[in-house]
Amino acid sequence: MAIDQVKEYFRQWNMENRILEFQDSSATVELAAKAVNCEPKRIAKTLSFLLENRCILVVTAGDARVDNQKYKLEFGSKARMLGFDEVVRFTGHAVGGVCPFGVKEGVVTYLDISLKRFETVFPACGSSNSAIELTLDELQRYSKARAWIDVCKDWRV
Repeated sequence: MAIDQVKEYFRQWNMENRILEFQDSSATVELAAKAVNCEPKRIAKTLSFLLENRCILVVTAGDARVDNQKYKLEFGSKARMLGFDEVVRFTGHAVGGVCPFGVKEGVVTYLDISLKRFETVFPACGSSNSAIELTLDELQRYSKARAWIDVCKDWRV
């Protein structure tokens, strides 16, 4: 189970006990926000894309949507999200639990600036009923993010 991979991943920093597991699903932004008792925009959703035959992850705020023009400017190609059946194969996590922790080798993670509005955010932890509260510095460090990017829309007031 992918949550076990994520727990093992966080064990190297003695952080596995910070992972929250819920009775109910947290597979969508709305369900995750309800589970952790926060605004949906503070959920750090992880989107998986195919870029030049490899997987990249883009972690965005819960209220942000990928802007295709910005994505193309950043990555040089059209945004192509992984299909439902491709997600586990490329990331190691199933839809609803995709996160930037304990992913398969070669997966590159980027963080969208839509997250920078918050002190802490809640990404999933490899299952459809888990999350962890992290500061932005922690998110950057533990996700091993390559860079902060600006590829989203609809989140600015």
